[in-house]
Amino acid sequence: MIARKHPEWIRVRAPTGDAVARTRAIVRDFRLHTVCEEAQCPNVGECWAHDTATFMLLGDTCTRNCGFCAVRHGRPLVVDPDEPARVADAVARLGLRHVVVTSVDRDDLPDGGATHFAQTARQIRARVAGCAVEVLIPDFRGDAAALATVVCAPIDVLNHNTETVPRLYKRARPGSSYERSVGVLARAKHLRPTLRTKSGLMLGLGERRDELRAVFRDLRTAGCDVLTLGQYLRPSTDELPVERYVPPQEFTEIGEEARALGFAYVESGPLVRSSYHAWRHSPRDPH
Repeated sequence: MIARKHPEWIRVRAPTGDAVARTRAIVRDFRLHTVCEEAQCPNVGECWAHDTATFMLLGDTCTRNCGFCAVRHGRPLVVDPDEPARVADAVARLGLRHVVVTSVDRDDLPDGGATHFAQTARQIRARVAGCAVEVLIPDFRGDAAALATVVCAPIDVLNHNTETVPRLYKRARPGSSYERSVGVLARAKHLRPTLRTKSGLMLGLGERRDELRAVFRDLRTAGCDVLTLGQYLRPSTDELPVERYVPPQEFTEIGEEARALGFAYVESGPLVRSSYHAWRHSPRDPH
């Protein structure tokens, strides 16, 4: 049965306040995109109130059309070579000590945007030396050289979301592969064993508990250190419906099951997203 109404534990306040206005103004000043806005993240108010944002590189148009995502898809924009420097300037202006950088999928580019990620990390490190850099990357279509370009950049955390269980990939992530996504994490850990790796899943798309446990085991076998688990929320009627709202207590139980497998850090709750409280698991321990 499809769930049609948000339960009480899902509701959040609209983003308001001086800190939110300041973050929005800085993002606009530097002509940047954030996944906070493009993907309609429910935590935008909380994060922006703490002068935190997740920057989205390479435009606001994705070359894929995942069934759960609100980011527009179609023909993407030309790559802006000045964007990495502008992101670094925005990080400095916001005074961030842990920044998350992601992108739309850019299957039209030879390296999927890997060089752009690496340049952005270098610009941030040069501009704000003490800032921990987390990247949330696409799968680069399994291109090992593209992944190595990012892994060898000055990053502290590499995140690639598996998103859901293998059975639901064809429906939720057309153009992607579960095996490829897990392989990205395993290859990154192999290339740089000390790099902290991370992945996340959405719950409520019709997955079973045993399927989640199997994904957790696969991620640990791949050396994944950090796991985020959150409720899928339908951005609009154009995306997949919510099959089930997972109660907070069940998120707690599922999170404990994941911790028992040896993840260094697990964030599990209805409103958790990939970059939610990202600074808490920073290897630099900025707070």
